[in-house]
Amino acid sequence: MAEYASGGLPTAPPSRDHLDWPFFDESHRALVAKLDTYAATGTLAAIDHADTDGACRTLVRDLGKAGLLDAATGSGGRAAIDSRAVCLTRETLAFHDGLADFAFAMQGLGTGAIGLSGSEGLKAEVLPKAQSGEWIAAFALSEKEAGSDVAAMACAARRDGDHYVLDGEKTWISNGGIADVYTVFARTGEAPGTRGISAFVVYADDPGFSIAERIDVMAPHPLATIRFDACRIPAERLLGAPGEGFKIAMRTLDIFRASVAAAALGFARRALFEALAHAKARNMFGAKLADLQLTQAALGDMAAAIDAGALLTYRAAWRRDVQKLVATKEAAMAKMVATENAQTVIDRAVQMFGGRGVRVGEITEKLYREIRALRIYEGATEVQKLIIARELLKNA
Repeated sequence: MAEYASGGLPTAPPSRDHLDWPFFDESHRALVAKLDTYAATGTLAAIDHADTDGACRTLVRDLGKAGLLDAATGSGGRAAIDSRAVCLTRETLAFHDGLADFAFAMQGLGTGAIGLSGSEGLKAEVLPKAQSGEWIAAFALSEKEAGSDVAAMACAARRDGDHYVLDGEKTWISNGGIADVYTVFARTGEAPGTRGISAFVVYADDPGFSIAERIDVMAPHPLATIRFDACRIPAERLLGAPGEGFKIAMRTLDIFRASVAAAALGFARRALFEALAHAKARNMFGAKLADLQLTQAALGDMAAAIDAGALLTYRAAWRRDVQKLVATKEAAMAKMVATENAQTVIDRAVQMFGGRGVRVGEITEKLYREIRALRIYEGATEVQKLIIARELLKNA
């Protein structure tokens, strides 16, 4: 069992048996070793989570300085994004600190569409700054009436000479309020529904852009509603062709959806780690908690649930990276199973800790708050079921 530093973070890694799976090569094992070394420096333990915005800015800067944002941004646009590297990074960071995982993930999600469909000029302008941590990125797709139903999008963009003019709002935007660059999706009307949506790059200092509302959630991270009031941006900041926005968004989410599952794995592994340590130390009924068969059964269930999610997660990433195949169905399965299983694992850990498990400041209490949103964002569990069924029916 790993030892703890003064900040409560493990200084030695938990079991890394899954790195021996055939999904990974030496570069992936080296990446995890680099992440463990970074975590052992105490940087994460020193983060002031009371200042969420400041903590996120610090984390992005420090992750960039350590070279750990390369995986999220494809080395600043110079290389294709390796899904397994993204997943391993998120799993490892989530094990140590949920906000660190968030900071890393949003640099990738916020710039993914630029790497896929941006002009060479846009890539050169944005991606190196995101890779270094100089700029913070955000992905602006959701609206109050258009979350899971993207076709209901109302935010609009119209062509005006050499510019586009954006009007409307986006909400539930992670990094909203602190981001320097936003990938924004707006209706341009080339066709009905999702075929009439385009993607744009908007900078935080563009005229007409503003923060309408900051949003507080149970696991604090920067979140906001953003507003466009006749926001004029140069036409060259269009990503891809007009009307290709939905396709670009889905391609981006296909890359990063499996990584949400990986973050859930990190939270679940930390919960199991804590549960094992607690069970071996806690005296109960003249023995240790770990000696009780009910405890052993719970630990067995938790370990199997984590491995089930991990196998699905890394299969999806491997399919994309190595087989070069579309992994829409596989990523949806991974996201659904890993996040739901992690919720169950963490709930079991809280139960095992008893009253201490729900005390504010305990790691189990924090994990309980962290995991809940993962079952919703980047496609709720119910949406993942529909995606899986759609893919099955399409190929039947």
